[in-house]
Amino acid sequence: MSGDERIDYLVVGAGPAGVQAGYFLERAGRDYLVVEAGPAPGTFFTRFPRHRTMISSNKVHTGWDDPELRLRTDWNSLLSDEGAPLFTAVTPRYFPPADAMVDYLADFAATHRLRIRYNTRITRISRPTADAGTGDSAAPRGDFAVHTADGTVLRAKRLIMATGVSRPYIPPIDGVELAERYDEVSVDPEDFTDQRVLIIGRGNSAFETADNLIETTAVIHMVGPGSLRLAWQTHFVGHLRAVNNNFLDTYQLKSQNALLDGEVLSIRRTGEDGPYRVAVKFSRVAEVVKEISYDRVILATGFRFDAGVFAEECRPELTIKDRFPAQTDAWESTNVPDLYFAGTITQVRDFKRSTSGFIHGFRYGVRALDRILARRYHGEPWPATPLAAAPEAVADAVLARVNRSSALWQLFAFLGDAVLVGTETLGYYEELPIDHLHRALGEGGFGPVDRYLTVTLEYGADHDKVNPFDITVNRLSQQDTGGLDSRYLHPVVRLWQDGKTLSEHHITENLENEWDSEQVHRAPLVRFLATHLFPASHPAAAGPS
Repeated sequence: MSGDERIDYLVVGAGPAGVQAGYFLERAGRDYLVVEAGPAPGTFFTRFPRHRTMISSNKVHTGWDDPELRLRTDWNSLLSDEGAPLFTAVTPRYFPPADAMVDYLADFAATHRLRIRYNTRITRISRPTADAGTGDSAAPRGDFAVHTADGTVLRAKRLIMATGVSRPYIPPIDGVELAERYDEVSVDPEDFTDQRVLIIGRGNSAFETADNLIETTAVIHMVGPGSLRLAWQTHFVGHLRAVNNNFLDTYQLKSQNALLDGEVLSIRRTGEDGPYRVAVKFSRVAEVVKEISYDRVILATGFRFDAGVFAEECRPELTIKDRFPAQTDAWESTNVPDLYFAGTITQVRDFKRSTSGFIHGFRYGVRALDRILARRYHGEPWPATPLAAAPEAVADAVLARVNRSSALWQLFAFLGDAVLVGTETLGYYEELPIDHLHRALGEGGFGPVDRYLTVTLEYGADHDKVNPFDITVNRLSQQDTGGLDSRYLHPVVRLWQDGKTLSEHHITENLENEWDSEQVHRAPLVRFLATHLFPASHPAAAGPS
């Protein structure tokens, strides 16, 4: 196939994010196409994770009938108005096999008849100006020209990159080319029998690798800078998960393995078939450098976004050690207009703070992106519900949402609801990226707004510094502090004006996340709203803007 094709939206990549974006574009009736280099959706999951078990929760039995609540513990299903298909119907395994994701994405794409073109490899993306060849540097930008291996040129007004982090991240270590990469190293434990192994990296991939080798190796050392962070304490699921931390037992219970806190300076080999000598600068012992001998060195330092297909005039800026494309609050490239991102590469906006790097987070980000595109290019307003101008009405709307919403639950502290108070209107808006909301309001994007509330679910201050299992930690009475000492996930309501916080209210945490007590939850919120949002000098009428 060859020739030119013109479309409004081109989505590159048919992984979970690309398929999710395709669903929203299809539902909105847009002119779009999703292209995928592989023969089916989710090609990434045919290879990764290497040991074929995912660590994204798949809780089938919740005791809830509400499909929205069930999405709080279903980390793999994509969003749809139809509520189907769901990943939970594919397998009952709490940590599912990776092949189940491949099957699920194929089913989702087929069920919703998404326009996906498979076996389509992108070779180059350029963007000539509308007046290319005239020498006018101020000429308006033209469409993206996306060249494929079969000679087709797809010309798109807007580009959504959903390709994930597809290239290994190689740290600047002298001799790093001698190490075996996570994406290529053998996964057969017998290949490592009686060997001394060093794993560079301390993420879940590194620990997954170590756990696979514990029974056969003589020694495993794992090395990385800084303190090891545990997901159950930080609440960031990209930190070390409990399912992968068996290695820590073998270290602390003296079973020949060790976790090294330091930086690898160099890797060299002694002779043609001799062992590797690795220089490690230790953090805890005055940065002493020690050379240690190993039979194998494995590099498990993560992946990065591949910007190599972009021509210079439209190559997106990169950030965080050049691992991710730099993005605005609308997930648009900071230097290439009309170039957007979806999926795990959007984690740059909440890096190691929330869940945009994972399906259960970025599926809501893709829905928000769809609404941003609808406002920006098609003049469609953000969905809103009218509210009566009374503290009780606003409190009831807030509590109804925090007791049910899966979006605020999953993308905590990043995605929020908003109550916008105009000169004559009061409306409830769902699932806005908080940073985008502030900027859009500053630019008048939601019409005249006097003050506004944001509603988020958040962990308490310094939650990641507290051991939640240590009962000696001083925890003040929740009723005495109005919830301000809440360490666990709880609703936070803030009042803003011109992008500045005027006041805030923390709704007391609850063991089962049910904020439905009149005395403990609703009454304090009503008082807060009556005092700060509805003083006599600031009357408000009803109806959304």
